[in-house]
Amino acid sequence: MPVTSEEYRNALRHFASGVTIVTVKAGDEVHGLTVSAFASVSPDPPLVSIMIDHRHTGYRLLEEEGAVFAVNILAADQMELSNRFAWLKDADRFAEGRWATAATGAPVLEDALAWLDCTLHTRAPAGSHTIYIGEVQASSLPRADEPPLVYWNRGYRHLSLQGPDGEE
Repeated sequence: MPVTSEEYRNALRHFASGVTIVTVKAGDEVHGLTVSAFASVSPDPPLVSIMIDHRHTGYRLLEEEGAVFAVNILAADQMELSNRFAWLKDADRFAEGRWATAATGAPVLEDALAWLDCTLHTRAPAGSHTIYIGEVQASSLPRADEPPLVYWNRGYRHLSLQGPDGEE
């Protein structure tokens, strides 16, 4: 018998993850949401995956023909932007941050650590979510040498960067 949803969540809260804002463009509609369910899939071709809850607006848009998305990897100092895309109404989300348009037409955060602009490669329903695999069409590393925003145990965390000798 599988574990309960609560047992599952309690176990996974101990897995640290980076934080991203996934932006979606479908037709003339644009949407963004905070996502920690992101992973690299393949370097050749360059593929990434995101997992989106079926109750979310992003799911509805990604199901449309021609939908595209971008994954914006957040820096440690972008916690407020992460919260904005997690909790505010749709119309208010893009009012903060420096946004540009990527090759596919999806919005990208100009001062993210990195961003990946994707066309939809594959959709795979999986329980309450759908796994979307995107083929990366463009990318940028605006702040590549800075630490990422990390989420662990129900809160944002900061990395302590150490060299090989154990010193920061």
